[in-house]
Amino acid sequence: QVQLAESGGGLVQAGGSLRLSCAASARTFWRGAMGWFRHAPGKDRNFVAAISWSGETANYSDSVKGRFTISRDTAKNTVYLQMNSLKPEDTATYYCGARLGGIATMTEENYSFWGQGTEVTVSS
Repeated sequence: QVQLAESGGGLVQAGGSLRLSCAASARTFWRGAMGWFRHAPGKDRNFVAAISWSGETANYSDSVKGRFTISRDTAKNTVYLQMNSLKPEDTATYYCGARLGGIATMTEENYSFWGQGTEVTVSS
């Protein structure tokens, strides 16, 4: 069982930046990949970024590539999403996911554990 807690969402103007954090806590040995997904009103939840356990591999959706950066601090069991050059279309609830495997997959079904989500609103 892995518990996740996101933070860092808020309201920002277009072109601005935000950094999301997701702290993971596990009662048993766990070395899994983590990812971010987002759910905008009226749309399905979509992949944003993922990072392997080691932090050596990261994957991004085409819509955020070059603007967002995912990173992790394995000592703190925390993953971050640095979001720059934000656009109104980035407005969504952002969810942190964790999986048992160490590979940074982009498939939502591969993630077993989820946080409660943090809202990001980008005004034009």
